Amino acid sequence: MMKIRNRSGRSQSRGGFTFLELLVSITIIAILSGVVGLGVYRYIKEARVTTAKQQIQILKSAIVGYAAEQGNIPKQEQGLDALVHKTSVPPVPEKFPEGGYLDSPRVPRDPWKHDYIYLAPGHNNEPFEIISYGADGEPGGAGDAADISSSNLQ
Repeated sequence: MMKIRNRSGRSQSRGGFTFLELLVSITIIAILSGVVGLGVYRYIKEARVTTAKQQIQILKSAIVGYAAEQGNIPKQEQGLDALVHKTSVPPVPEKFPEGGYLDSPRVPRDPWKHDYIYLAPGHNNEPFEIISYGADGEPGGAGDAADISSSNLQ
């Protein structure tokens, strides 16, 4: 705090911050922001993995509904788009519901903005498999870049 002498010669305190005090304050705020930001980023990565798993589960349920109504699952050539639009690729469904089998007019993309991969049959001899290749969009990987498959969901 600076002391200034007034006309009568008495010293008077003047409020305010010095440049050094402001610099220290800004440095502390920057450090705290960095620590908090890193923690939040980790949770965002985890949330994307969780979202992908939930979306795959929804797509899986929609395929089961499609199979129950149509008598077969969509062929690989028809893809997941067969859940939202009546396909013209045989076998063409006879009675396709007006809104499709999903709550949206399009098949969602995974949280990393990649299309889900649909295999019929799946890798492990299951009738179908839905895969997200994770953050990197490539097969394999670790952490948030690891593959997420309908075969591995509980």
